[in-house]
Amino acid sequence: MKSFTVLLDGDLYVTERLMKQIGHGHIIVADGAIRYVEMLHVKPELWVGDFDSTKADLKERYKDIEKKSFPVAKDKTDGELAIDFALERGAERIILCGALGGKRSDHAFFHFAHALAMKENGIDVLLTSGKEEGYALLPGAYSFDLPAGTIFSLIGFDDLDGLTIEGARWPLLKKNVPFGSSLTLSNEVNGRLNVTLSQGRAILLATLV
Repeated sequence: MKSFTVLLDGDLYVTERLMKQIGHGHIIVADGAIRYVEMLHVKPELWVGDFDSTKADLKERYKDIEKKSFPVAKDKTDGELAIDFALERGAERIILCGALGGKRSDHAFFHFAHALAMKENGIDVLLTSGKEEGYALLPGAYSFDLPAGTIFSLIGFDDLDGLTIEGARWPLLKKNVPFGSSLTLSNEVNGRLNVTLSQGRAILLATLV
């Protein structure tokens, strides 16, 4: 599976788990997220954006990276443009680093919706800040390698039908969960977490211990 990491300008915490997830895949940077390159010890193949969020010293330091420049007044965020380039280059899996939290909540909410849209098109997506991870869920069966004690929530974007959760403090069996319900918030991993969904779309958001 061809993996791309897209560095976004939200909060990011470097952990051993995050470094293993990034591995030796392709790296594309969105604008001001260039500040994470040194701490992650990665070499980007492309730097995308209008560069209004990048300090002058960083522009100079990373001047040799291939750039794709866009006007400030444009129809897509720098992050979405970076994801587009990853898809154009054959990404089958995308890790969105810095996708959760930061100065703009609207960007984080967009990343949830965009991850679901990409999942519908067959692209595997991980959203991460290093401290939290998000996974897009469509109808199907899923298994998650999350540490015991991890707090997780399923945020439904539709009615969730036939939801089964195993390996959790509060399991569910073929439960129908209406859109807007808080039933699936603040659960806890207790073993190997498995989720099965018959119908609906959701984001599984895990807070790592």
